[in-house]
Amino acid sequence: MRSIRKALIIGGGIAGPVCALWLRRVGLEVELAEQRDTSAAAEGAFLGLAPNGMAVLAALGLEREIARLGHACTAFSFSNRAGAPIGRIDRAADATRFGAPLTMLRRGELNAALLDAARASGVRLHARRRLRALQSHEHGVEATFEDGSEMQADFAVGCDGLRSSARALALPEAPEPRFTGLYDYGGFVRGVTVPAPAGVNLMLFGERAFFGAFPTPEGEVWWFHNGPRCAPDGARDALLELHAGDPPWIADVLRATPRVLGPWPLSDLPPLPRYSAGRVCLIGDAAHAMPPSAGQGASLALEDAMVLAMCLRDLGAPEAAFERFERLRRPRVEVIARVARRNSSPKVMPSRPALWLRDRLLPLFLRMGAAEQDRGYAFKVRWDESLGAAS
Repeated sequence: MRSIRKALIIGGGIAGPVCALWLRRVGLEVELAEQRDTSAAAEGAFLGLAPNGMAVLAALGLEREIARLGHACTAFSFSNRAGAPIGRIDRAADATRFGAPLTMLRRGELNAALLDAARASGVRLHARRRLRALQSHEHGVEATFEDGSEMQADFAVGCDGLRSSARALALPEAPEPRFTGLYDYGGFVRGVTVPAPAGVNLMLFGERAFFGAFPTPEGEVWWFHNGPRCAPDGARDALLELHAGDPPWIADVLRATPRVLGPWPLSDLPPLPRYSAGRVCLIGDAAHAMPPSAGQGASLALEDAMVLAMCLRDLGAPEAAFERFERLRRPRVEVIARVARRNSSPKVMPSRPALWLRDRLLPLFLRMGAAEQDRGYAFKVRWDESLGAAS
């Protein structure tokens, strides 16, 4: 570690500040450049941090603070377009089995809390820095931003998401993200009732679109929709039309929502030929974005941050550390990515016969999904484990 002293992180979403915290833990000076003006507390809707992701925050001493911002998920309840139950995954014992529950959080609040923790640890944050050029050489990296500013460091970590500028500049041969054909909308609403108790993720496979709702203990409903894109000036009406044949509580939620958020196109990233080039390494969605259907995107990014810091701690030389990082992370990431792509496919069916067949096969798929969730949740990165020398 004596040969590297300073890291540059590109991106201040979920992965960036957690990566910064782990790099501070191994004694590095860290600068973080984010293209947005603020912590984006008003951006996005909500997400779930799985127990394996919460374990990364626990190792940083942040689990309790983050848990206070969110709500534990105790089950997933699945229904068909008529509202009839077709399956359930019980998650009530997760805290006992895995050390933490699946925790539902507003994305903006999580982002703000992680950035605050990074600042408190001594990370220097730079807002409104959009990356324009990134050069890697034998002894470090040089980044140039659209405002003309420049930064130098011993290495850089691209944490800037699906449309990563760091990836485009460092790995120009990397494949482009693939659009799944679905758009995500969401919102938060009070004063409506959904057919599930607080803490249960209600998932409904509608006739023309997919709808999810999570009622919180405070009486708020957090919801999302996956389906075709709606006109920007008439999203609410279009969503109501798409769910016209589905249970009426969905229309109640949509009509009562003060502001419909989105759309966000749902895309995934084909496997990259490599996760690094020279002294630039990619983590999180910049390296392996996938549809949200596996519920592991944010948690995998947190694991990445911790494992990368361990590789740098134990191997020292950035290139060797990045190579070891990829060998450790790629198998796990690609297994979960396959699950995410498979889970996305039945959300919107092209015909009534396909709907009929899907509803009858889903109980089997849900049993498989529960076992896959368990395996994902049980994974834990151990900070005190030595990775040994470069091989």
